[in-house]
Amino acid sequence: MVSYEKPLILKRGEMQYLWDEDGNRLTDLLGMNLCISVGHAHLRVDAAVQAQVAELTHCTTMFHHPVPTHFAEELCATMPNAHDWVVHFTNSGAEAIDLALMMARSVTGNQDIVALRNSYYGATYGATYGAQAVTGVQGFRHNISQMANITFAAEPNQYRGAFGLGTQSYLDDLDRTIACTTSGHLAGMVIEPVQGYGGIVEMPAGYISGAADRVRAYGGLLILDEVQSGFGKTGKALWAFDAHDVVPNILVLAKGIGNGIPLGAVVARLVVAEPMGSKLLFHTDGANPVACAAGRAVVQVIADDPMIENARVFGAELHRRLREMMDHYDIIGDVHGTGFMQAIELVKDRKSKEPAPEAFVFERMR
Repeated sequence: MVSYEKPLILKRGEMQYLWDEDGNRLTDLLGMNLCISVGHAHLRVDAAVQAQVAELTHCTTMFHHPVPTHFAEELCATMPNAHDWVVHFTNSGAEAIDLALMMARSVTGNQDIVALRNSYYGATYGATYGAQAVTGVQGFRHNISQMANITFAAEPNQYRGAFGLGTQSYLDDLDRTIACTTSGHLAGMVIEPVQGYGGIVEMPAGYISGAADRVRAYGGLLILDEVQSGFGKTGKALWAFDAHDVVPNILVLAKGIGNGIPLGAVVARLVVAEPMGSKLLFHTDGANPVACAAGRAVVQVIADDPMIENARVFGAELHRRLREMMDHYDIIGDVHGTGFMQAIELVKDRKSKEPAPEAFVFERMR
């Protein structure tokens, strides 16, 4: 699969800009798939990485190293202080999802997992636990057998959702999904506060907290995936869940955590993680000191600079200007999103909402 008719070859980046092989300057509206959270070649992140590379590039988890230890403490400090938290670092978001699912099944003793349609958690298969199994986007689901005991509820998409506007009808569907397609004993439910590859679909007010109440009533845990929505991209808070009056049992992080350096993390309540302590578990490069040095710098930069406020202000202005475009182009059916996570719905007809996947838009933005 190729992205463009003519491949786009990138050679250099600086903050929000990229340069291709011919020296053309581009604006990185993709954020390298939301991995660049504070800018390409950010001076503080680069300095932290270079300093760590000069000292030690790898330390297996058979031993201890201060950088991942301090980073874990700093991540825990960003979480609600009513609970004790622990962190396990992985190599990627897919591995972090796999671990979160295994933790939920281990601590609850239950097997059934609920996910949302049009969700994305990764495409791993085999060696890992099954991120592809809880992914509800057809293009990422290969024609192979998937991990068992996974069921999908309707995503509360306020533009294309099966039940239209509102929240309650989607919570009712979740009730039916649990009643009809599970054993009634849940391991957990995994939710993206903003569905990324599913179309930048923000969970409406009351949905995540309502889903948490239902899942916990059946013995399950709330697993939130902030691989894409985390680190201030929504312009509301460091974590998107802070705007939903809910505290997860498990939080999954990746992408922007390392500003492009491969890294993932599972942040879990101590009571959830403790039962895993009797078994051996590690990810070879998960707690890599170089990657964790980058992660520490990312969190520090976001704390020191008004980056979340920047995402809020400029995201709102971007949203306003995109909405203005709807007055001039009938192909735009809707504009939705929050902060720097924005989406334009292209349609053939606004009433039918039939998608218009014209490739020329993608090519022209190349």
